[in-house]
Amino acid sequence: MTEPIVRFQDVHKSFGDFDVLKGINLDIKPAEKVAVIGPSGSGKTTIIRMLMTLEEPSSGDIIVDGKNLWKMKKKEKMVKANEKHLREVRGDIGMVFQHFNLFPHMTILENCMTAPIHVKKENKEEVRDRSVKMLERVGLGDKLDSYPNQLSGGQKQRVAMARALVMRPKIMLFDEVTSALDPELVGEVLEVIRDLAKHEDMAMVLVTHEMDFALDIADKVLFLDEGVIAEQGTASEVIEHSENERLQGFLRRFRG
Repeated sequence: MTEPIVRFQDVHKSFGDFDVLKGINLDIKPAEKVAVIGPSGSGKTTIIRMLMTLEEPSSGDIIVDGKNLWKMKKKEKMVKANEKHLREVRGDIGMVFQHFNLFPHMTILENCMTAPIHVKKENKEEVRDRSVKMLERVGLGDKLDSYPNQLSGGQKQRVAMARALVMRPKIMLFDEVTSALDPELVGEVLEVIRDLAKHEDMAMVLVTHEMDFALDIADKVLFLDEGVIAEQGTASEVIEHSENERLQGFLRRFRG
């Protein structure tokens, strides 16, 4: 059996008195494509943000590629992870946000090159070649010297994907990446993700409201409801054949 690339073990997260996640147990295999669906406030984005070390779990363990993300060993005891440990374990994870988060004063090529050079200390020429290839792959090979304010929302989102891919992650996270886009731009971004899902040998976790898209690309779908995984299975089992009433009600809103 292949060890999971990501494992959540009884993970809880509270903000004050509000319990966002109530004991999440989840395994994601290497190269597995996982779609996370559910109503607003169900905890979907919190799962992604904890993997990206933007939110700390209240309790439980998150294991990434065999290493505990939020805890480290010190003098034979497990203690809270320091920034160096978080950075090292997080190094295998890439994320694409809703709102692009591009540097406005840099060209899109420079946006892609910055992290590998400054964070991973990689060779500048190698990074440049890889960045050009990734931008060509997402259909932006003719925009290398453009600035973010010269691009459409869909193009910016494709730059954000290329930038994450240049870091060569083992796990790629997508948080509602089409929700801030005009409807006519959604298709171009989903097409790039579909291509990545088909050809890239990395795990992908996608928080999405695009049900037909999830059905098309996901190996596994999780339905989060009130902080728990209320249903999980293949895309077909969850989206087309589930008898969970809460899930059926949720799906009706998005599939008509």
